[in-house]
Amino acid sequence: MDKIKKILAPTDLSELSAAGVRYALELGRAVSAAVTVYHAIGTEELMGQDYLRPLPPVLETYDSALARFLENHCLDLLPLVEVHTKVEIGAADINIVDEAKKEATDLIVISTHGRTGLSHVLVGSVTERVVRHAPCPVLSIRPESRKAASRAAA
Repeated sequence: MDKIKKILAPTDLSELSAAGVRYALELGRAVSAAVTVYHAIGTEELMGQDYLRPLPPVLETYDSALARFLENHCLDLLPLVEVHTKVEIGAADINIVDEAKKEATDLIVISTHGRTGLSHVLVGSVTERVVRHAPCPVLSIRPESRKAASRAAA
């Protein structure tokens, strides 16, 4: 087995995706791998944006949002790992797979929101599509359920 040198950690900037990013950073630290935290801006996110605004300021806005996300959820790990960030516009699953190919990523670490039933059928799963098409292994992280988290806090 080849050594893991590059880890891709996609995020949608949600609280749930923070578990996958933290796991990727902790793993990167443990195996001395560089971690790229990656956010694809989907068209649904852009719907609320001012379409007259040029593209670079939109990307800068999301670059800043990604930096805040990392500071809020992973500040303790940032100095311990080689971390890169990248923001692009496009469909999350397609962009994640393309980024992994382009950067010769050794492992993708991605959170799954754990949707089942009708919501899974209607929304689908970015993680599932990434697993199907990724050029490398994919580690899917399921965040603790809210009940388990509240029991642990008690």
